[in-house]
Amino acid sequence: MKNYEKKLERIKGCLIGGAVGDALGYPVEFDSEAEIFGKYGTKGVSSYELNSDGVALISDDTQMTLFTAVGATKRMYANIAGNANSSNSAYVKAINMAYREWYYTQTLSYGSARLQRDAGLITQTTWLFEIPSLYSVRAPGNTCLSAIVKGCNGTMKKPINDSYGCGGVMRVAPIGLLFASNPIKAMHIGVESAALTHGHALGYFPAAVLAHMISTLTSRTSMSVETAALRAIDDTIETYGSSQHMTKLKQIIDRALRFSTSAFSDIDVIRMLGEGWTGEEALAIAIYCAARHEQSFENAVRAAVSHGGDSDSTGAITGNIIGARLGICGIPEKYLSTLEHLELLNDVAEDIAIISSNGTRVLTEDESKRLFDRYVRNEAPSKFK
Repeated sequence: MKNYEKKLERIKGCLIGGAVGDALGYPVEFDSEAEIFGKYGTKGVSSYELNSDGVALISDDTQMTLFTAVGATKRMYANIAGNANSSNSAYVKAINMAYREWYYTQTLSYGSARLQRDAGLITQTTWLFEIPSLYSVRAPGNTCLSAIVKGCNGTMKKPINDSYGCGGVMRVAPIGLLFASNPIKAMHIGVESAALTHGHALGYFPAAVLAHMISTLTSRTSMSVETAALRAIDDTIETYGSSQHMTKLKQIIDRALRFSTSAFSDIDVIRMLGEGWTGEEALAIAIYCAARHEQSFENAVRAAVSHGGDSDSTGAITGNIIGARLGICGIPEKYLSTLEHLELLNDVAEDIAIISSNGTRVLTEDESKRLFDRYVRNEAPSKFK
């Protein structure tokens, strides 16, 4: 049980940490550097901007991360039950279907989605479909939306577009959590999941690196962010070859790691790495922030969102990395009490821990029923309805 509890700590830290970084960066995503430091002071964003209900809202980054998590978790549950194969393509297909459901939350009302489902016009594949609060438009990326309209079926060999935006990498952390003992499988599923919507190598290879990093940080509790990043990029190059784009990805990651021990300020380094709108820049900024502030979740995410670029995505990826490194206990309480969907994030994290630990611990009767209701019947718990 002790190993399971440690793993659950890391899973919660990663999933909730990503949402914290996202919620911190979401309100300032399109603000200039001068506007951010003028409003929040020289240290940057360290507290939420709450809505009228006193809630720190998440963006499409966390929404898509949740759908990635539940889609992939459903597939793993089916594998364990003996009802499906465990190929990479099976996981990617399940994630594809989950992304289509996320699309409904951005384009339909909850009531309309249910009516269309009941009329057989759309198919429900996950229990997230039944959560009304997820039906909220949160600045979804145009690349993701347009790719889903086209079928969400891009591959590395047959790209759906030529996008290398960060929308491919910002959502794949749960894949690393599910395959915490198998970083190579996490890498494969991560890259293929990103390629569903992002067709450029720098749109999907960063996802391979992040999924690999999350896998190793979750399972190897003493591993540093730097070591996880270096192993991930080395394995990605060994697996997919050293192309021009892969070389660029390695170079910017190496630069981020060098800067993490330099005398430069956080904002100066982020200026040199980019603004985070593209996949390789967002990942590099996140790796820098997590490596530079490896023992402080707050300092890492504050640096990650306090710049004039894609603050919510760099914040989300940084939160995933440093959260996996430190665990949920490393996240200050002030970031938890007002975070939107905290209970949902906790539940999904627990599902990942339960399912990915199958075979090493016996499920309780309540756990077995919980998983069946959610991942076979697609029934959301009443507390979320």
